[in-house]
Amino acid sequence: MDTYTVMMILLAYLFASFLKGVTGLGFSTICLPLLSYIIDPKIGITLILLPSISSNLIVMFQVGHFIETCKRFWRVYLFVLPGLMLGVFTLSRANSDTIRLALGLVLVLYSSWALIAKEHLISKRTERLISYPVGFATGLVNGFTGSQIMPILPYMLSLKLHKDIFVQAVNISFTLSSFTLIILLRKYDLLAVGYLGTSIGGIVVVFAGVFLGGKVRKILPEKRYKQIVLAFLFLIGLSLIIKPFVT
Repeated sequence: MDTYTVMMILLAYLFASFLKGVTGLGFSTICLPLLSYIIDPKIGITLILLPSISSNLIVMFQVGHFIETCKRFWRVYLFVLPGLMLGVFTLSRANSDTIRLALGLVLVLYSSWALIAKEHLISKRTERLISYPVGFATGLVNGFTGSQIMPILPYMLSLKLHKDIFVQAVNISFTLSSFTLIILLRKYDLLAVGYLGTSIGGIVVVFAGVFLGGKVRKILPEKRYKQIVLAFLFLIGLSLIIKPFVT
């Protein structure tokens, strides 16, 4: 890649990692559409994996509560794995533009509704019952579209978690998914190994972006934080909808 392309990739890393630090969400989900404007999306998937994992690990270290979160949500994480396997298998044999469009519409509709509607919480019993399909569906959507946030994000938002627990819960899912994706993409010959060096070089940029974003997150009140997460979700959905028309 030429110098200009590398610089644009690093800028995409910085922007996505800063938002990751603020919200705890979406490095790969926001970075992949940005990279798709610069390079082949299939190469973009490879370029986001290592920075995504590093940004997840940094945020997980920042917020703590790791053991507590794993004990509560292990069912979700367990069922992410078979969902990922089916999602990547489908991706290897299909065009994902339609699914990305559908996902974008779901994100826009959900975030719009959640921003204007009253808060809806689910009970402990319901939380446990739906944890299995939520985990499986999250893995399926991630494997097929590259987005790691549906339906795990609305599920976590409905539990009235402290923002640090919320951030840790979704980042454990993101990290598990990213490591699994490396194996599955390699299996189906979808991993552009020759570009991993560029992604390794971007980890320093990602660290700086997440660090700065984490400082901003610490001063946000709980209510404002949730509004920012939902607004961010809306923008991601919108980007997925318009992406086929501009790439």
